[in-house]
Amino acid sequence: MRTTPLRTGCVGALALVGGLVVAFVLARGPIDPASYDPPQPPPMAGALAPNELLREAQRIADGKVAGPEDVAVDGEGRIYAGLADGRIVRVTLGEDGGESLETFASTGGRPLGLHFDAAGHLVVADAVKGLLRVAPDGSVTPLATKAEGLDFRFTDDVDVASDGSIYFSDASWRFGHESYLYDLLEARPYGRLLRWDPATGTTEVLLRDLYFANGVALSADESFVLVNETYRYRITRYWLEGERAGTSDVFIDNLPGFPDGVSGNRRGTFWVALFTVRNPVVDRLHPSVFAKRQLAKLPRFLWPRPEPYGLVVGLDETGRVVRSFHDPTGERVSQVTSAEEVGSFLYLGNLALDYMSRIRL
Repeated sequence: MRTTPLRTGCVGALALVGGLVVAFVLARGPIDPASYDPPQPPPMAGALAPNELLREAQRIADGKVAGPEDVAVDGEGRIYAGLADGRIVRVTLGEDGGESLETFASTGGRPLGLHFDAAGHLVVADAVKGLLRVAPDGSVTPLATKAEGLDFRFTDDVDVASDGSIYFSDASWRFGHESYLYDLLEARPYGRLLRWDPATGTTEVLLRDLYFANGVALSADESFVLVNETYRYRITRYWLEGERAGTSDVFIDNLPGFPDGVSGNRRGTFWVALFTVRNPVVDRLHPSVFAKRQLAKLPRFLWPRPEPYGLVVGLDETGRVVRSFHDPTGERVSQVTSAEEVGSFLYLGNLALDYMSRIRL
């Protein structure tokens, strides 16, 4: 049979495409994934039943901020947020409904977790710069950048005990804040929970091998501290006092979304900010090491996208869900990364949007 130029060209093109596909599959990717078989998501029923309470939220600094990951409020009612450009801004709300915004400090990194200590200093978990303390005049003092010889790669959230001890998380010692999705796909435990001692200025590792150690919160009596394991849909408890001191257990498992920040109102309630609900595509991908390895090589716009959904869950100190706030459309509130109760309001931060928000409890 005579081979025509057209047929020869088609064969050549197919061979080229096939070669490119083989080269892509065999190419070394940015991750070394592990297989993980997620549990089936819990039903959205009872205290988790969807509602539209977050659609009533008031937006703060709307259009004036970028990525206010965490929110803190000082004794004068002024609102602070760490932004993607490294600034910490302060917003003052007027009685007439107006607001003013100013730069309080700049860390030069990516400020994430914020919490005031008893002296009025703002303690900051900065993804790039480590654990910091910001004085009332805006001056920044580094407190810790490493533990056990291992640099913090992704300092994430923070809470402060009554004795001045600072509990904080290093989400991943392998991936930095710009590569957090690689940590999701790799599904390996690179996170740590740590404590900084104000008396000695030293840092102690309390827990290792956490799956993206994120939000941190102390209980009302400070007998235990919680740390969110975002990529296992669970919260782990580390006991500080009592017979179980120095041990850990699962506080709540199989959450309906990705737990980001957690805070305690010190009266028996924890508020858990869930960035979004569970993604069925991601859950189906997790058991396959091959599929995750190939996905990680693709441009980010081809990855599964999170569903726009606003969700905050209230837990009691036994880990029972007692309340939830939803925006099922994500149009008013979405990407919730922190929830802080101050007075009669719950203040909410988010990952990459241009506003903060609050709802009246």
